[in-house]
Amino acid sequence: MSDDYDHQHDATQTSRARPAICRPPPLTGSSHAPDLSAATMPDAPATHTLPPTSDAVVDSLCDLVSSSYLNHDPTVVHIHAGALFARLKALNRAANTVTRAHKQTTADARHDMDQTHLWLQNLLYEKRHLEREIDKCRQFASVYQDIPLYSVEEFTQLAPEEARTPDVLADEHQLMLNRLSFELAERQRLEQRHKELMKEKEDLLKESKTKFTTMDNVKAQIDSLIKTATEVQKKVSDLVQPIQPVEATPAPS
Repeated sequence: MSDDYDHQHDATQTSRARPAICRPPPLTGSSHAPDLSAATMPDAPATHTLPPTSDAVVDSLCDLVSSSYLNHDPTVVHIHAGALFARLKALNRAANTVTRAHKQTTADARHDMDQTHLWLQNLLYEKRHLEREIDKCRQFASVYQDIPLYSVEEFTQLAPEEARTPDVLADEHQLMLNRLSFELAERQRLEQRHKELMKEKEDLLKESKTKFTTMDNVKAQIDSLIKTATEVQKKVSDLVQPIQPVEATPAPS
């Protein structure tokens, strides 16, 4: 209400301050009343439609205070002025409504723009992050580059059939993956075989050690037996006289 009153007061002051520049209406016949067709109450303005200008209403008010209406009935002039002021208030309300609507539209558009800008900044940040990760992956030195692998010819000869199909051989990346998988399987197989051979070696070493121990025991027993036999032989030699050899007599002729 205070805004309407201020606008009304300003319009009244303006109309009073502008009598010299107001254009007098043309006098047609006996009726000198201004055209109030523009003073009808407007419909509710659309959200994005600007209200009509108030210049016509202000001009009509200026016409009412001009010298051409000095001889008119004051009641009629007041009625026309009231209608024009009502029209001016309606235009003011419509302008305020449209202003608020445009402010809300602007705020919504700014919010959407801020959200879009934030989304764009997040997208650019994610893009830079992915680019850095891609560069790291490209610069990454993998261990497989220093591992001696089976050559492609050896791979095609030794690998399973499903690992060396024509499609795999045509795809360099998949071929490398299959070669690495085959290399891993071969190393695991060889490692298992190595463990088995080491276990056999340990068993053989244990068996050999046991046999060497048995042989040492047998050798010690044989040495002891030889020593005992030597002593027995010496004692027997001391007790028994050696037998003299008999000389052969010549046969009679």
